[in-house]
Amino acid sequence: MEHYMKIAGLKKKDLKDLGEDFSATNDKGKKIGFTNYYMEKDHKPFYGVSGEFHFSRCDAKRWEDELVKMKLGGITVISTYVFWNHHEEEEGVFEFSGNKDLRAFIKLCKKHSLDVILRIGPFAHGEVRNGGMPDWLYGKPFEVRQLNEGFLTYTKRLYIKIAEQVKGLFFSDNGPIIGVQLDNEYMHSSAPWESTTGISNEWVPTGKDGKAYMLKLKEIAEECGINPVFYTCTGWGGAATPDNMLPLWGGYAFRPWLFYSHHGKHPSTEEYVYQEFHNNEVPCVHDFQPSYKPEERPYACCEMGGGMFSSYNYRFVLPFKSVDAMANIKMASGCNFLGYYMYHGGTNPLGKHGTFMNESQAPKRSYDFQAPLGEFGQIRESYGRLKTIHYFAETFQEQLCSLVTVLPQGASTIEPNDLTTLRYAVRTDGKRGFLFINNYQDHEEMTKKSREQITLELETEKVVFPPIDIAADENCILPFHMELQGIDLITATAQPVTFVMTKKGVLYVFMRPEGMQAEFQFSKDAKINGTDSNRFVMDENRDAEVFFVEEGEQQIQILCVSREVSNNMYRLEGKGVLFTDAALLADEEGIQIESRKHFNQITTYPSDLLENSAYVTRIETDDDFVLGCYKSECRKVTIEPELKQVGESRYTVQLPIGLKKDIKDLILKIEYAGDIGQAFINGQLIHDNFCNGAAWEISVGTYLEQLENEPITIYITPLKEGVNVNVESAMAARIEEVEFMIGAISSICAEPVYELRVM
Repeated sequence: MEHYMKIAGLKKKDLKDLGEDFSATNDKGKKIGFTNYYMEKDHKPFYGVSGEFHFSRCDAKRWEDELVKMKLGGITVISTYVFWNHHEEEEGVFEFSGNKDLRAFIKLCKKHSLDVILRIGPFAHGEVRNGGMPDWLYGKPFEVRQLNEGFLTYTKRLYIKIAEQVKGLFFSDNGPIIGVQLDNEYMHSSAPWESTTGISNEWVPTGKDGKAYMLKLKEIAEECGINPVFYTCTGWGGAATPDNMLPLWGGYAFRPWLFYSHHGKHPSTEEYVYQEFHNNEVPCVHDFQPSYKPEERPYACCEMGGGMFSSYNYRFVLPFKSVDAMANIKMASGCNFLGYYMYHGGTNPLGKHGTFMNESQAPKRSYDFQAPLGEFGQIRESYGRLKTIHYFAETFQEQLCSLVTVLPQGASTIEPNDLTTLRYAVRTDGKRGFLFINNYQDHEEMTKKSREQITLELETEKVVFPPIDIAADENCILPFHMELQGIDLITATAQPVTFVMTKKGVLYVFMRPEGMQAEFQFSKDAKINGTDSNRFVMDENRDAEVFFVEEGEQQIQILCVSREVSNNMYRLEGKGVLFTDAALLADEEGIQIESRKHFNQITTYPSDLLENSAYVTRIETDDDFVLGCYKSECRKVTIEPELKQVGESRYTVQLPIGLKKDIKDLILKIEYAGDIGQAFINGQLIHDNFCNGAAWEISVGTYLEQLENEPITIYITPLKEGVNVNVESAMAARIEEVEFMIGAISSICAEPVYELRVM
């Protein structure tokens, strides 16, 4: 099908500095600021990528490795809640030690050059008990989330304690904290008072004092010494958005909250249709209803669905391709700051007095969120796919941030259940830019697209892309008139990912999207591999090809890899690129991989990148002329868990002793049928899972010493049919009668986690 877009005559940008409420300079002369289009660092466009990671929901011993994984995944900003009830569960008793050591966590972010946005409440939400409000507030003689002296006094006390923990760690002090969010979703959302759930079902107030409340919180925070570069607030849902705070947006396609009242199939959503979110002349749509003109502020996100929890009433396995598809949509629609909730899953801490710290619709301990990095650091397909977009955003941020969104006619009104119309958008300055294509839709099955012919009418010419094929559920970003070291790439049906310097010169890496033929068309004076041809087509049967392009005195290398290979890519600045399906880690001594396999294959470009490493061995392959192939190997640890049934749906798991010295962690992988899985050690709940058909994973690495003397007890809450409570007795007896129930483990295995040095 033919598609024609007229891009000539674009409206000129009215670029404005947002002023002192959104800028700061530290004593090293570094500056952060904002225009109404994008964030700047040292007066240059900065495309931020934020990932949510809750320090108090993770073992502190894991923090550093997990932050490194996030950084190597392309995250540049860490967003984290400071849950009030995690730190002051008992009135007047504040805890900032162990897994709640906020200062230690922020200092690790600084060590790894990661910026931080703190979300300090007082209300947070985050599926935590009471939305983060301590239980003891419920009985106080004032309403929470309102402008009254009682609540503001307690809020100020909280802010003072937070300020003590982060003193000297703000950007102005050369620290990593650049932003602070105050009360989350004020006048938009709330959470149950969990002590009333199942009885009166009362809710924490949503709030009614508008911008005045948010401004009062800002005043209190500043008085307490909380002075970031900028303050943020919730943008969506009619939330209060003061002019001196940066409104942040998001999008969730999988919505468990619907099932408080909704019955039946989850509807397909509007989240995968391109929009213009930064254009005063375009009507606002769906949940994007800002209280300001869209071009007055950058379109920035903090809560794009990096995953989603399974609630008790809505259980599903997240399609991992949904995550980068949303990133593609947001970026094309004008977003210059991506933010995921969650990027790293977590585990709720235990309450002190038998209470659980979760919201009751969610599991008591697990907050895995099916995130790109699981609660125990598991890497998911979404982690790999997102790297392709994150590396692109960081590498080409100065080009990307200045481009405006242009949509073909009717693009923003495509119905979510329209599975055949090609969804595409452009970001451009009228002369160059990027073509975005999305072929994913939540809760639907998209069709493969074939022979889509796209022509762009620019100011002085027409750019015609080769016929485009794209697989179902795939998305991509294709360049036109992209400058590569002074060489003009007219079009490519491959996605630019990054460039790195190697000993052979500048290397650009491109990704071939699923279902697409990768074709590169350069300016007429360019020469490919020393020939007179200016066109290169990648062999469809290869996963990686490299070619050289020359024009005048300029020469570059281009490595084009398949989507599958790209998902496994990591950049090694100044060296090249490395590919592994394991998690990559880095420290002062070098590079390691974290894997559940004792034998791992690693490929590199240049092919001799690991030639001098004493930790890997070269493997000869058919593709040696492109990628070098190496193996990393350690002693295999085989662990046979002993599973014993001790009740109708109750089991014990015994593990062999003496495991700790041989492995980094141990993951139990459980296949079961039932309602809820719960795991205990000596009567204490260590993990739980709402059955959704996927394997239930539990990390027991931190419990290995304890498990030398104690088994794990697993109870599968049964799924029941035909339930009746017999109350016919005259003596207040109640008997549950069930026609059928199932709660059983079908298999269990123990998978060691290894850490192997690579270089």
